[in-house]
Amino acid sequence: MASIATQPSLIALDWGTSNLRASLLGAGGTELATRRAASGVMVISERRFAEALLSLCGDWLAGRTGLACIASGMIGSRQGWVEAPYVPCPAGLADAAAQLVHVPFGEADRHALHIVPGLRCTGADGEADVMRGEETQIWGADLPQGSCCVLPGTHSKWAWLGEGGRVLAFETHMTGELYAVLTQHSILGRLMDLSAAPVPAAFDDGVRLGLRQTAQLLHTLFAARTAGLVGRRSPQELPDFLSGLLVGAELAGVRGPGGQLPTTVTVLGEPTLCDRYARALGIAGVAAQRAPADATTRGQWRVAAAAGLVGAAAQ
Repeated sequence: MASIATQPSLIALDWGTSNLRASLLGAGGTELATRRAASGVMVISERRFAEALLSLCGDWLAGRTGLACIASGMIGSRQGWVEAPYVPCPAGLADAAAQLVHVPFGEADRHALHIVPGLRCTGADGEADVMRGEETQIWGADLPQGSCCVLPGTHSKWAWLGEGGRVLAFETHMTGELYAVLTQHSILGRLMDLSAAPVPAAFDDGVRLGLRQTAQLLHTLFAARTAGLVGRRSPQELPDFLSGLLVGAELAGVRGPGGQLPTTVTVLGEPTLCDRYARALGIAGVAAQRAPADATTRGQWRVAAAAGLVGAAAQ
């Protein structure tokens, strides 16, 4: 007979735009197994989300009608399975746990998926901002009051935390998406060798330029073309130069409640991107610290526990 520690207590799903990662968790959130599939929200046709879920981890659910499933990410977006609400900031883990969206699935709807809601806030400019999925990572990182963190990605998220990990405010910067558009669909990409190995020095130069010239970004971006035209930078250097320029401009543009970057920032997410942001933060004179690699799963476990989805013995 399996011990309590190895008995499944929760299936945690990190369900994004392109990919789905499923983790089978035991007592205390211990990871017993993990699987991945290219079954993201924008990949699945005809809204066959239940089929995708059962295909990936149906055997985990077989014979276990009481095994809870929790999901965070774009699966709760308007393009996902069911749209989950946005909880207004300041918001904490308990606020999200109280507003999980319950979706029955499987034969005779014998199973239920619990989707974590996103967060929304209003920036200093009076405009709305939203996040979906990153909030779970933040709560899994278990950061202290007063922390500032960044989650690099297609849409980088900067968040400021209050007591008990409550998200006080956040900002979205479309840095990754802008880089993809400029390299793939603009004239800037014509001179670049996008398959080249990283050139850290070129990235550093771009960061410094972005930090200095953020107010003139629309002009400064053209340097990613002219530097190649006049022979100042090779095709292999230009992708990193542009990347650094955009990240530098992002750092210079971050405001938050204090109006500027703090002295220390926690970086959460994919290791390669986190390395780049840590490097850029160092150039900006800001110390970078790393969050645990399993922050997403830990956050999902904590939300599930707060919502009563896992029993006291499992917790």
